[in-house]
Amino acid sequence: MRKNKTISDIIQAHDQISPAIFSPGRPPISYGQLNSLVQNTISKLNAFGINRNDRVAIIIPNGPEMATAFISVSSGATAAPLNPNYRTEEYEFYLSDLNANALIVQSGESGPAVMAAKNLGIQVINLIPENNSPAGTYNLHGNTCGYIKKKQKLSENDIALILHTSGTTSKPKIVPLSHKNIITSAHNISSSLRLNPNDKCLNIMPLFHIHGLIGAILSSLYAGASISCTPGFNALSFFSWLDSEKPTWYTAVPTMHQAILSRAERNKETVSKNILRFVRSSSASLPPAVMNNLEKTFNTSVIESYGMTEASHQMTSNPLPPGKRIPGSVGLASGPEVEIMNESGEILSPNKIGEVVIKGNNVTSGYENNINANISSFIKRWFRTGDQGYIDNDGYLYLTGRLKEIINRGGEKISPYEIDNVLQQHPSIHQAVTFSVPHKNLGEDVAAVVVLNPHKQISETELKHFLSKKLSDFKIPNKILFVEEIPKGATGKLQRMGLAKKLELI
Repeated sequence: MRKNKTISDIIQAHDQISPAIFSPGRPPISYGQLNSLVQNTISKLNAFGINRNDRVAIIIPNGPEMATAFISVSSGATAAPLNPNYRTEEYEFYLSDLNANALIVQSGESGPAVMAAKNLGIQVINLIPENNSPAGTYNLHGNTCGYIKKKQKLSENDIALILHTSGTTSKPKIVPLSHKNIITSAHNISSSLRLNPNDKCLNIMPLFHIHGLIGAILSSLYAGASISCTPGFNALSFFSWLDSEKPTWYTAVPTMHQAILSRAERNKETVSKNILRFVRSSSASLPPAVMNNLEKTFNTSVIESYGMTEASHQMTSNPLPPGKRIPGSVGLASGPEVEIMNESGEILSPNKIGEVVIKGNNVTSGYENNINANISSFIKRWFRTGDQGYIDNDGYLYLTGRLKEIINRGGEKISPYEIDNVLQQHPSIHQAVTFSVPHKNLGEDVAAVVVLNPHKQISETELKHFLSKKLSDFKIPNKILFVEEIPKGATGKLQRMGLAKKLELI
């Protein structure tokens, strides 16, 4: 691993005339131009009274400016990207919880984020894209303070990025990630994918999320490769971007892959003339049937990996050929140490089911201002992921569910992932999510919600009969609902927690 201490070191480590960031219809910004933008941004932030470890919230639409703003801000302060779709009350919570020093928005923005910042007395900095210049070029306009803060040299232990976990029932937790954390993760991803300067990633992931920021942007920059930053995921535009941008790979969550597959048949010519070196999937379990269809459609390897915010994204990954990639497995440890632990804190032997625990330089040192969460999340210096799974004799990790999502049906522990995967094997099923519903005698029972493929029909009885051939009786959902769309989170992940309430089953 190179001796990069900070994100700006990554930018300066490569051929400065090489392209770094593209965008559809725009000339690319080179590594040298990106470095100049980074240094100019740091100077502007200093003039606004902002320096190392000061929190700067960023709410910019997906695209090259969001990518370059993240890189630049994190090189001189602490970047805190937020979802552009929040409401005023949500922004007030997140900006206050982060103790944000400033908010960067695109020039002309006067919506909920700006209102929230003004309500909290937080300075607003306007980012003005230079649309006729290389992709991602911008100027910052704001109010200079009475004095200019002197530029301070960052260390690998300074906080580069700060994010909230996507809490389900409790208050979201703050995850601070140091330069060491995210550079280690960028190295791990770049190494596992064997990225090189000739690679080009098509980014369709939201850039307020760890998957897009580290899995696509920083992993590519670490390798001296390039990224084409799109306005965000759009299944209708994906194939035209494939044709115009000529990427060598893309990374996405399973629901995005499924949407792409649904339009692939009518875009066969585009697919056949734009060969991808591989396709990557992360941030949610990829059904084996979807993986197989992706590989057949794109005639390439699909690499499933496993990540989470607290690990600066990636923890394990299936290897590229000639290594063995296994549908249903999230692969081998890719940098950090990965083990399975029982409730007593003992590391388990292969093929024993327990909690996935991790340790490494990519793992956060702890949640901010949350002593109880840190006590419960760390054991013997291992971070507890909250995921259940096992590691086979070859070191491949298999996830069997979130511990909070495991269904306890009268003492029988049921993995919703297992049922999801069997449902996905039926040719009529496009998407499926299994979840728990309350039961007065058993405690919990099994339910599922499915989306059918276009022009397909099947009854609940027929689907249960299909499942009965592959699953034990106690695993077969008592209730199967057919819907046009399953609720998704901000990053496109299907939502399992809270489904029973949303579907009015409780």
